[in-house]
Amino acid sequence: MSERLHPVMLAGTGSDVGKSVLAAALCRIFLQDGYRPAPFKAQNMALNSYATPEGLEIGRAQAVQAEAAGVPCHTDMNPLLLKPQSDHTSQVILHGRTVGQKNAYDYWRRHDANMGIDFRQEVCGAYDRLAARYNPIVMEGAGSISELNLRDTDLVNLPMARHAGADVILVGDIDRGGVFASVYGSIALQAPEDRKLIKGIIINKFRGDLRLFDEGRRMLEQICGIPVLGVVPYFRDIHIEEEDSVALAQKSMRMEQGKVNVAVVLLKHLSNYTDFDVLEQDPRVHLFYTSNVEDILRADIVILPGSKSTLDELYELRRNGCAQAIIRAHREGATVLGICGGYQLMGVEVCDPEHVEGDIERLPGLGLLPVTTTMSGEKQTRQVEGVMNHEPDTLIRGYEIHMGQTYPFGDAKYSPLVRLTDGREDGCLVDTTCMGTYLHGILDNRSFVDFLLQRFAGKMAESDKPFDYQAFKQQQYDLLAAHVRQHVDMQRLYQILSDD
Repeated sequence: MSERLHPVMLAGTGSDVGKSVLAAALCRIFLQDGYRPAPFKAQNMALNSYATPEGLEIGRAQAVQAEAAGVPCHTDMNPLLLKPQSDHTSQVILHGRTVGQKNAYDYWRRHDANMGIDFRQEVCGAYDRLAARYNPIVMEGAGSISELNLRDTDLVNLPMARHAGADVILVGDIDRGGVFASVYGSIALQAPEDRKLIKGIIINKFRGDLRLFDEGRRMLEQICGIPVLGVVPYFRDIHIEEEDSVALAQKSMRMEQGKVNVAVVLLKHLSNYTDFDVLEQDPRVHLFYTSNVEDILRADIVILPGSKSTLDELYELRRNGCAQAIIRAHREGATVLGICGGYQLMGVEVCDPEHVEGDIERLPGLGLLPVTTTMSGEKQTRQVEGVMNHEPDTLIRGYEIHMGQTYPFGDAKYSPLVRLTDGREDGCLVDTTCMGTYLHGILDNRSFVDFLLQRFAGKMAESDKPFDYQAFKQQQYDLLAAHVRQHVDMQRLYQILSDD
């Protein structure tokens, strides 16, 4: 049996320094080395989420890290999830279930007034349960560890590391510049007891010849008094699902000749865009994100993705001309697919009599599907499987995370897209050019992607090759682990995690 290691926390000098991906790398490395690791992030803020096997909701990054670790994801890995609904409010999800909405000021300034819940006790309890089952725990901080104004209410960074007895590795992003100031300042601003927890530094996203930073590495170790465990080069050829909206800005935003062009409509409150990672890697397809009317009109397939605010999206799509472009694109031969909130958008109407999303009680939808949606306060979260209605021998797996129920409009008749094993029906299929579903992850099923692309066989003669997305993901975790092993002193990290 592998020796017991201290938990390790990857903390950051700021947001988007690469903590999530490095945590996934360590999860895979520890698994390869004979340990049974598990990820943990006490509090996450993200619109991309995932349903656990129990049908509960966690941040997508922890689901990815659990996959890299080779273990089932669980709400104890991300006990508190905040899903922004506007610039000032977030939906609060505790242990996978929605417990209400909270104004950002109230949330950050008055934890003790939060719905009568002791969030610190809840996240610490989740960590303790996880630590009893796995070794080691790979913890992830959030944002910067130097937000002094939030120190008293911080649930996820050094206060959590203190509770866990974790060794903290500080991650700095050299790509954005100012890495000396950000690393040294992040350490210097800590209270003495917290400063002692920081046992190493990793410099991430380096571009160019690593030898050019040899002197910088020595200087950082000298001024910080903490070893630099590695300088990790920036990579583009390893593909790991990311949940941060910053990653969306790096996606393709234009069409490409010679492939099936798939336009994902760039919604204001787009969520769960990891649904489309599989199509980004499929050699038959070029997937891009756009709110440009002309690009929508020229696309072969238009996908309406999930959204945190369906009614607000409907209003915006009509204002910016995308609604009319989507309808016209379908009329002129494009396939249109809606997923989750996008499925709701494609119906005849969306109603919100209980004001779940805001003051608007009803808006007409795009009218592409003969369905009506009524928003409700109860969220549906579950993993599901079933068969495609038109191909009953084809197994489909996915997960639901949505608020609202969708039904036939009036006496309209239509075929469901998927018949679920629990007896329910999912989605709406008008024909091979128009369909909607509540199932996130439906595109991870090769049979469904093949069905979606079958109309475009003539454009895929050169690139029509089998693509196994699950095998691809496992290969990417191994490539990531190899990349980090090459550039991080794992022997020294193991020593830190083993010292009494």
